[in-house]
Amino acid sequence: MTSQEIRQQFLDYFKSKEHLIVPSAPIVLKDDPTLMFSNSGMTQFKDFFLGYKTPTAPRIADTQKCLRVSGKHNDLDDVGRDTYHHTMFEMLGNWSFGNYFKKEAIAFAWELLTEVYGIPKENLYVTIFEGDASENLDRDQDAYDFWKTHISEDRIINGNKKDNFWEMGESGPCGPCSEIHIDLRTPEEKAQVSGLDLVNNDHPQVVEVWNLVFMEFNRKADKSLEKLPAQHVDTGMGFERLCMALQGKSSNYDTDVFTPLISRVEELSGKKYTGILKDEKDIAIRVVVDHIRAVSFAIADGQLPSNGGAGYVIRRILRRGISYAYRFLGMKEPFLFELVAVLQDQMGQFFPELEKQGKLVSEVIKSEEESFLKTIETGLIRVEKLIQQTIADNLKVLPSEEVFELYDTYGFPDDLTRIIAEEKGLTIDEEGFKAEMEKQKQRSKSDSAQKVYDWVVLEEKPESFVGYDQTESETYITRYRKVENKDGEFYQVVLSSSPFYPEGGGQVGDKGVLENASESFEVLETKKENGLIVSLIDGLPKDAGAVFYAKVNASDRKNSQANHSVTHLLHEALRDVLGTHVEQKGSYVGPDYLRFDFSHFNKMTEEELALIEEKVNHKIKESIALQEFRNIPIQEALDKGAMALFGEKYGDNVRMIQFGSSRELCGGTHVKNTSEIGHFKITSEGSAAAGIRRIEAISGDKSEEYFKNLEKQMTELSQLLKSKDVVRSIEKLIEENNSLKAEVDALKKEKAKGEIGDWKNAYEQKGNKQLLVKKTSLDAGSVKDIVFQLKREIPTSVTIILSDADGKPMITVGVSDDLAADYQAGAIVKDLAKEIQGGGGGNPGFATAGGKNLDGLENAYQKALTI
Repeated sequence: MTSQEIRQQFLDYFKSKEHLIVPSAPIVLKDDPTLMFSNSGMTQFKDFFLGYKTPTAPRIADTQKCLRVSGKHNDLDDVGRDTYHHTMFEMLGNWSFGNYFKKEAIAFAWELLTEVYGIPKENLYVTIFEGDASENLDRDQDAYDFWKTHISEDRIINGNKKDNFWEMGESGPCGPCSEIHIDLRTPEEKAQVSGLDLVNNDHPQVVEVWNLVFMEFNRKADKSLEKLPAQHVDTGMGFERLCMALQGKSSNYDTDVFTPLISRVEELSGKKYTGILKDEKDIAIRVVVDHIRAVSFAIADGQLPSNGGAGYVIRRILRRGISYAYRFLGMKEPFLFELVAVLQDQMGQFFPELEKQGKLVSEVIKSEEESFLKTIETGLIRVEKLIQQTIADNLKVLPSEEVFELYDTYGFPDDLTRIIAEEKGLTIDEEGFKAEMEKQKQRSKSDSAQKVYDWVVLEEKPESFVGYDQTESETYITRYRKVENKDGEFYQVVLSSSPFYPEGGGQVGDKGVLENASESFEVLETKKENGLIVSLIDGLPKDAGAVFYAKVNASDRKNSQANHSVTHLLHEALRDVLGTHVEQKGSYVGPDYLRFDFSHFNKMTEEELALIEEKVNHKIKESIALQEFRNIPIQEALDKGAMALFGEKYGDNVRMIQFGSSRELCGGTHVKNTSEIGHFKITSEGSAAAGIRRIEAISGDKSEEYFKNLEKQMTELSQLLKSKDVVRSIEKLIEENNSLKAEVDALKKEKAKGEIGDWKNAYEQKGNKQLLVKKTSLDAGSVKDIVFQLKREIPTSVTIILSDADGKPMITVGVSDDLAADYQAGAIVKDLAKEIQGGGGGNPGFATAGGKNLDGLENAYQKALTI
């Protein structure tokens, strides 16, 4: 049975059991502040469990893309080193939202595994929650009683809280669970050791395949448990492990989920995969084929590699794959991008985003490969210099600060530094490196540290957003909670009727005030969390149950919605001018400016940018009225021609925004008429990533300010130049400046020629070598020319020039070629630069360093005389 057939059979089975089959949610989460990525199948249904939203059906089944590389659920370091851990994996799941519970969930699982898939019953074991006295939780007797009608009681194992009480994170829905484990060993191995003794003991052939979670509780911030409004079922079966079991393999990587990718890596690298667990080559191949899946799906869902947040996680996964391929497969050129086509063939049928975004995914990965391979090459040079310096200092251990700088600042893998050092008979300061890593983690934690308390619920009533129609409203607080962070103590509030737009769809959240006759609080930000609109205020009202008046900052809202509406017009104009391949890949919409990222593979020309501006401004001048379809079926919106963005999760009903021929699904706030936008001006265009261009622009008040400032600058320039023809006056100034510069350069050269003769005679004889230490005010270019000439003309010499040109300290060192084996210019300049609080470098024959401390030149001078 192929992996495609296994997946389809799962979905068909639950469809026959009256489950609605839904598509996978994006792997990248955009509206959940507690998670970067979907790390389980239940992530997209969290609001249903908490009672914030009503599910589309009481029974649902799907296959969900998951990523586990951060936080509590982190499998990254295990990937490649065993047969069954992955960064990206599929979670097959069936769900009941207050419909059926333990009895039915257990019966469905048993029937599917044993009767539909035909797994021998004697190969299966199940676990149940044994209870936990510290939480006042009893043994799951119901699950035990239901299981014993299907499986012999000696195969039902008690499991502790760690294994059999499932929690999504530090807080959120949770409950006891029942795991199904499968024993894939040979009959001979089973005869020697019972599978009972190997369950949950990390045996590669006795693995958990399905987890049935019985959602009964919500874990609060204070760690207490409260009952959920209803009992739910949340199951998750590891697709890759299921394929291993049904295809009779001993490793996930031997199934057809991975073998086509492995075959392609073999072709590209010329290395043969043998499946040996500890073979570095095989580990590298497993890492590559795992990581390409994670990165491809993340990019297809809209998350580009970057230096922060979720983008940094994706970049780190990709660089880990590149690093393993470089070191153990000898792949010095980009090649991972060529695996995307294989992935499309394998999974495109079930995950159409791979088909649609394939070219973009390939281009982004290829660009990242090219960039990181250059980083590795540059890093190798830096490592070599560090090793030479360590040897020169008669040391055997590379300093931890330098190794960490290579890793943290330049992205050079620390394990690669370790390998190179060992080849030279050196080691790295492991404890020091760990300490530097810990310092970085603590810095990161302190920057983002925030303590969030539990909600204090004042009234259990549905909250509403009224911000599409009004920017002020009478309201009251339905719930609040305290938040502590590095800036102090604040409170998050949920309002019965909120005009504040919550951050989303690229648009920043509203700010404003919450006030009544006796109190006033600043609304600092507004976000959406688990279906709730949450506003942050700078204090807690004395009477939290009082009636308040909520007011949005009208000026900011006016400019933000103008910028948001203009992104829709811009999107349409880009597709008109550049082609229908253009798709939005990200945006920022604030009161000051807008940023719009889109798929396009070439830098835009000035003519294209001018045409885009012209088209958008034409739409603005047409005074097109907003047509808002606030709650229509998604298919109806798509039939009307609405643009839906990949990577976004849409409900059955959506909001469509239309300005003439521009139609997009959007939850943001917008102008009532395009004339309110005023004017649109592009301020920059550049690359955001491979295959992604970025436009930054302004509109409305900011556009008006822009042109006023330009007019003011032109007036001031005209006055300074005493001419109305500013362009001709500046051209004349440039001509005069170039002429004067040529004269100055000629004078500098004459002065330098005069210096050379004096300097040649100033060398001190040091045994059979010669040393020149000289102070000067010559500029860096002149000093460089002189030092290179002296290096050639004065044998067995070291030349050190200390310059104070333009009030900045500069040290230049030259070493003649016949002394290169004994003296390193880079090492000398590095030592002297300490005196001027600076740094620099170069090669063994020539090096320079700049600094901050001009007074330190005297110390550097005295120090140089001792060489």
